[in-house]
Order: sequence, then C-alpha cells, then structure tokens
Amino acid sequence: MIPARLQATRFPGKLLKNLGGMSVIARTYKNTKATGLFDDVIVVTDSEEIFKDIKDHGGKAMMSQKDHSCGSDRIAEAVENIDTDIVVNVQGDEPFTDSKSLAPLLKVFEDDHDRKIDLASLMTPLDDLVDIQNPNYVKVIVNIDNFALYFSRSPIPYHRDKTYPVKYYRHKGIYAFRKQAILDFSKMPMTPLESAEQIECIRFLEYGKTIKMVETLENSFGIDTPQDLVRAIDYLNQIK
Repeated sequence: MIPARLQATRFPGKLLKNLGGMSVIARTYKNTKATGLFDDVIVVTDSEEIFKDIKDHGGKAMMSQKDHSCGSDRIAEAVENIDTDIVVNVQGDEPFTDSKSLAPLLKVFEDDHDRKIDLASLMTPLDDLVDIQNPNYVKVIVNIDNFALYFSRSPIPYHRDKTYPVKYYRHKGIYAFRKQAILDFSKMPMTPLESAEQIECIRFLEYGKTIKMVETLENSFGIDTPQDLVRAIDYLNQIK
C-alpha cells in the first residue's frame, strides 16, 4: 500500500511534481510494482488528482472514505477488508524504492516463527553532520537486537563522550506490518511523544508494539523539500 496525501506540510503538491517525465507518486508506484515482491500494489489517497494520475499510468488506486492524520491510519482503512497477513507501507515520496530494500523486510516475518514482531522498518547510516542535524531526517536508535528504542527529529544519541564512536541511523519511511498491528494502530489515540515529534511510528512504541529495524545501504531517499526534488532529478539523470 502506498498512502498518498496531496497537501504535504513542508512541500505541498510534491507527489504530483514532475520527476523524469512522470509524477513522483507514479514513479513510486512503478518502482514498487517492478520489485515483483507483492501480490498487489495499491495507492490509497484522499486526492482525486492523485487517483486520476495513477489510473492514467495504468495503476491501481482507491480513495479514502475518511479523513486521516497519517498514512498508517489511511492504510488501516484500506486493508480492513482485504485478506492478507503482511502489509507493506511504501511512502509516496520514496520514488527510488527497489527490491533490495524491500526484500529484507519481508524476510523478517518469514524468520519470525514465534510471531513476536509487529512491524519492521528500514534504517540507513548517517555520516554527514548536516544530515544528522536535519529535522527532516528522522533518526532512530536501536537495542543490540536491532529493535527500535526511539525515533526523533533531533540528533540521537547525544554524543557526549567524543572518545567513544557513535553510529547514527536515518529512519526510512518504509514499513512492513502484520495486518493486525496496523488495525490496532488505527484504534489507538495519538500519543504525546508522537504529537510532539510528528513521527507516527512512535505511537507503536508507546503502546508496546515491537519494531524490528533492518539496516540497508541502498541509495534511496525521500522527497520532503523542493531541494530534495532537484536532488532526485539529478540522481535519476545519473542512473539512466
């Protein structure tokens, strides 16, 4: 499922911006479909423009019937009556999503024989100080088994002792859920920390859900600002 809201706060209308001859959302759909990993790929949106754009590109889309504050709630409504066990949430502003990133998420559930994992997500190392301090890049810290401890727009952990090396990870907005976990999420009230940070996966942690993080080195990035779109266009030109 690809949740798609037209009026993003930081970059309104970004999903319909031109990225190499098609919209950002259409390219995200195309690349997600091309992985061949899924029984179905559907864009779920509150925008008739996005709905039409996906249909015009031969894709599958559905309109949300309710107003939603986040993508996970939008997906929960969409999958409630779909017979499935695992639901993958690919953000509409992640146009370079590929199978190398997504396949490890699915393997997490194949190996979870005791069904202890509620959802899995991706993280990628951050080395540049500007990126580490950028509030548009959500950071994640994990325990020794790579289960998420916390997400923040602030640089975490705080590097007080400079003699000790610290790794920083950026959270990539791609999730794989057990269906019941995302249905539960939609019934949970928004939590104080989620409200403060505006990071929806914090709600899972505050209600005791387990989030397995998978490290990836794949060169993919989301489009949060006009500058990100310029960077994406340059990247697309390089890989053609």
